[in-house]
Amino acid sequence: MRALLQRVRSARVTVGEQVVGSIDPVVDGLPHGLVALVGVTHSDTEATARALADKVWRLRILDGERSAADLGAPILVVSQFTLYADTKKGRRPSWSAAAPGAVAEPLVEHFAEALCEFGATVATGRFGAHMHIDLVNDGPVTLMVEL
Repeated sequence: MRALLQRVRSARVTVGEQVVGSIDPVVDGLPHGLVALVGVTHSDTEATARALADKVWRLRILDGERSAADLGAPILVVSQFTLYADTKKGRRPSWSAAAPGAVAEPLVEHFAEALCEFGATVATGRFGAHMHIDLVNDGPVTLMVEL
């Protein structure tokens, strides 16, 4: 399982004309929040999803080397199967390392639920939908977190 994390001042996910998830930490008096683009591969389990959520929640990449857990920063979780693209051959990516939707969707949901259990305020995109993500990256700070 992988999460591409971006430290943000705000973020929202739109499907069609509808905002399906958003965070605005600055309005809540916080310096930042996180966007977590989450990819799942075939060998991932609920334990993997929980461990990744714990890592994301406690990773010290926010203001003053603090974590989302330290600040109570919100997290926008968006499924992103393209994180498992294989671009080694040719010009057309292979998606064979990405888990199919029936496997990936419950694990992305488990990841988001685990964050909530840890105390995070979580917003999500819509699995399998064509989404538009608007965000204000802060820093910029972007990291790939893998387990």
